[in-house]
Amino acid sequence: MRNLFLIIIGILLFAACGESYEEKQRLTRAERARLAKEDSAALKVGVMPTLDCMPIYLAKERHLFDTLGADIRPKAYTAHLDIQDALEKGRIEAGITDLVRANKMMKRGTPLRYVAATNTYWQFITNRKSRVKELKQMVDKMVAMTNHSATDMLAQMCVDSVKLKQTDVFKVPVNDVHVRLSMLQNNEMDAMLMTEPQATVARLFKNPVLMDTRNRDIRMGAIVMREKPLSHKSRQQQLDVFVKAYNMACDSLNLNGWGRYKDIVMKYTQIDERTFKALPKLRFEHAKAPRQKDIDRAAKF
Repeated sequence: MRNLFLIIIGILLFAACGESYEEKQRLTRAERARLAKEDSAALKVGVMPTLDCMPIYLAKERHLFDTLGADIRPKAYTAHLDIQDALEKGRIEAGITDLVRANKMMKRGTPLRYVAATNTYWQFITNRKSRVKELKQMVDKMVAMTNHSATDMLAQMCVDSVKLKQTDVFKVPVNDVHVRLSMLQNNEMDAMLMTEPQATVARLFKNPVLMDTRNRDIRMGAIVMREKPLSHKSRQQQLDVFVKAYNMACDSLNLNGWGRYKDIVMKYTQIDERTFKALPKLRFEHAKAPRQKDIDRAAKF
């Protein structure tokens, strides 16, 4: 009788555990569904570990989006190509990009709205061990870039400027900005187009800068948003909040410089102390459409 009693107790305990597990699974599924619904309703913005994204990161870290009443979520990527893919497939509503890539997306059937022109600039940086001191020395050298993007256009511009043939230089697609920098540091690439803060890292290691888009009055950086979501009033309201918070963050960065935001900069760009101290002073402009001449330049490429 005693053994029978113990068996019954064991069965009841097992059944109770089973119910607890099932209940736990049900709650987990419900929680996942709730989080997925919230993420779907949020305005998702594709961002990069680059300094042009700092107003967005600052707005997030200082809770400007929340304070202004909108659920806006930066989504981190390390390649503009991945942001392009996410925009075209509707996984995000907005993102950081360049005008050449934006023009391509629109031609491929993804209508976009220009939300802001960014302060992005690119530098053509060569590997100091490749001993390339002038662009005309790039014959039979490899340059890292991304196809159908601003870096592709700029690489071609550099080659054309010294009357080299396109076949004289090997353009190698390297999409991830961290991988691109690593290839320079490991002497696996002769040259590349870089923006900040990766360009600062390259300069710190004495790699020569042969071209800077600021000296050529070329501004290819932009933040775009897919037009389709903007047909809904709630998305337009989110965009309005994004722009307002973005402008507030720009004002803070212009007023305080990098010093007050060291932790944020290092967190999102993954740079070290030495690189942070060497960052150039940048000015961030309020959200406004890119210049028409830059849009036209990108469209002609």
